Amino acid sequence: MNYTKEQTEYMVSKYERNPEINTVNALAQELEKSSKSVIGKLSREGVYQRSVYTSKSGAAPITKIDLVSLIASNLDLDNNRHLLEGLEKAPKQVLILLEEETREKSKE
Repeated sequence: MNYTKEQTEYMVSKYERNPEINTVNALAQELEKSSKSVIGKLSREGVYQRSVYTSKSGAAPITKIDLVSLIASNLDLDNNRHLLEGLEKAPKQVLILLEEETREKSKE
């Protein structure tokens, strides 16, 4: 048995109060376990929250392909997406601008 009942309860309560990777690292050091082991145990206990990647601006990331799909949808080209083939090779900022503009136009 890797963790005692007391260790598990302690880990869960400490992590629930501060669900961050720093807490995981502190628990790992304190219990002389690896961070992966602590994450695994917290996951099995149903409390571990995987950190969500965000862009530099703090927004959820979106791929170029997703942006092209949104543009196609905004232009009512859902069945003719092939007309926009190759657009995903454009710079991401250009695709973001196109998506925003086509979204505004589709609302009118």
